Amino acid sequence: MRRWLGWGAVVALLATAAFGWAGAASRGQDTAPAGSFAGIATLEESEGRRLFVQGCSDCHGLDAQGIEGRGPSLIDAGAAAADFYLRTGRMPLDRPNEQPVRASSPYTEEQQEALVEYVGGLGDGPPIPPVHASAGDVAEGRKLFTENCAGCHQVVGQGGILPGAVVPSLNQSSPQDVAEAIAVGPYVMPTFGHLSQSEVDDIARYVEETHDPDDAGGWGLGHIGPIPEGMVAWLLAGAALLLAIRLIGERTKP
Repeated sequence: MRRWLGWGAVVALLATAAFGWAGAASRGQDTAPAGSFAGIATLEESEGRRLFVQGCSDCHGLDAQGIEGRGPSLIDAGAAAADFYLRTGRMPLDRPNEQPVRASSPYTEEQQEALVEYVGGLGDGPPIPPVHASAGDVAEGRKLFTENCAGCHQVVGQGGILPGAVVPSLNQSSPQDVAEAIAVGPYVMPTFGHLSQSEVDDIARYVEETHDPDDAGGWGLGHIGPIPEGMVAWLLAGAALLLAIRLIGERTKP
């Protein structure tokens, strides 16, 4: 009888210890801070993670640390960069190391949001910036754009060519595109972190104006600057010169 009582005490003691351990574990899980293993597991099991593995990991790696010769690390890339590249169809690329250009995105809006959330959670990169183009000033935006952007994009945002890169036209750029490009510096473009919120709004408003500029007083000629204007001037001057030569020749006939 004593033997059975002894074994009963042992069993009761072990049960008590097990319940105590389970309760402590449960309390620890309930009070786990943000960014704990539970949060990481949620991120790893998300729809964004699935889409990333399926469409991005060949170049950026399964761990998003990048693959040399194929794609950079996305740790600390931020939601702003992910949103810009995905929403404008610049990613994913068909071939690594080619220049990303604007295209139709293969992802739905919901899929884009899932990928942006996933990439945005990989470190401390910049979030999607706010922009209020309607509050911007066109004149101030033109001044800021001329100082910071026109050297590559031309004063009316028609783009151009630089060594090793084609500068895109801004004809299709939305205010959100402008704000995100200023924040993250896509491809070879530098970032412009010195610009204030109001200055970003001004530039976004001006870029909107360049989509349909006022050509009062003349031809737009493609809005690509002095090249077509110079060609027209030379053609008109050449025609006038030939006419003058012919008239002078006719007058000097014997």
